[in-house]
Amino acid sequence: MKMTAIATPPLKNQESISQPFVTDQWISATWDEFVQILENPQYVDSRCYYDKNQIRQMRIETMPVGSEHADDNTLIIFAISLYCTLATIPARGLTNCSYTKTGFQGCQPDISYYIDESASLAPRSNSVVNLDEFAVPNLVIEISSSTLNDDLGKKRLLYEQLGTSEYWVVDVQEVKIFAFEMLSGGSRQITESKLLGGLAIADLEAALKLSREKSQSEVGAWLIQKYS
Repeated sequence: MKMTAIATPPLKNQESISQPFVTDQWISATWDEFVQILENPQYVDSRCYYDKNQIRQMRIETMPVGSEHADDNTLIIFAISLYCTLATIPARGLTNCSYTKTGFQGCQPDISYYIDESASLAPRSNSVVNLDEFAVPNLVIEISSSTLNDDLGKKRLLYEQLGTSEYWVVDVQEVKIFAFEMLSGGSRQITESKLLGGLAIADLEAALKLSREKSQSEVGAWLIQKYS
């Protein structure tokens, strides 16, 4: 994959950065540099991640989102929201929301959910969510069409540190979901979501596979029958 170097404007009250940032891979960067990227309109369409606990701390993703990625993203949100509605599980889902924990972590997952009691605590703001003030989302999901190794590796470590309850990675190419329960000091792969009352990951995979042949509304009808 060709890496793109992006020129960076000066930091506030600091000297100009002498070298451009490299995108679509993890690089060394300070927290102030990460915040500058978040606040710069030049990067409004980029995904930005930061983890102080890793040697290479920042990642700026500039790769375009294709239709398969967008389709799976839409279907996963629909499936989870439908399941929670039918099971009367309080839930609030957020798409492409940016989160920061000052000085330590920053992320912009494709999908994040506040579940049960946390649903009422979900932030409602036009600003980046400050996790020093708001709760961490219980469930974080990355839709992976070209970043699978990173989503299963460094990002998983980031979300372990951030304190989410579960982390899922949707492999668009193989139509597979890797679901993890976050534990103290690590994570383990699961086949059912404890957070969502035993929702089977295999059912969501079946819905994704069906979506390769059927419309979203037809898959929705299948899900309603499955969950009812």
